[in-house]
Amino acid sequence: MNPAPSRPRLVFLLTSAQRRLQAWIAAEQARAARQLGAAPSAAQGGVLFLLAEQDGRTMGELADALDLAPSALTGLVQRMETAGWVERRVCERDTRAQRVWLRDAGRAALRPLGQAARRIQQRLAEGFTDDELQTVARWLRHVQQLGDPPVE
Repeated sequence: MNPAPSRPRLVFLLTSAQRRLQAWIAAEQARAARQLGAAPSAAQGGVLFLLAEQDGRTMGELADALDLAPSALTGLVQRMETAGWVERRVCERDTRAQRVWLRDAGRAALRPLGQAARRIQQRLAEGFTDDELQTVARWLRHVQQLGDPPVE
């Protein structure tokens, strides 16, 4: 009789996969940098993709969409402004808020970033059915929604 299979070592697999994915992202970022002269980081690329969908989002909307603390997003957007990819303006309806807008250099970065994202996505999905990928996505969303660890 065969013993029951052991459960996968999810923490190990997830952290190992994260390191590998970060290496793939770094390689694609270097490729994009050769095309653009400078390439946005993965998080900066996320901001650019969100703005391409809906330009002029508030800082809060971007932080929520990227699952980042507002303070982290502030530094991220400041560096993107310095690079000339985006600009911030005071919101016309709520002067306490700032909206972020794509600049021409940010728009120009979208094509190589999109190509890089598609290459990574394709490689990640190789050998898996759509149903299997939906299960993986469901599990990853579950992990995202676990929230912060309890403080003892």
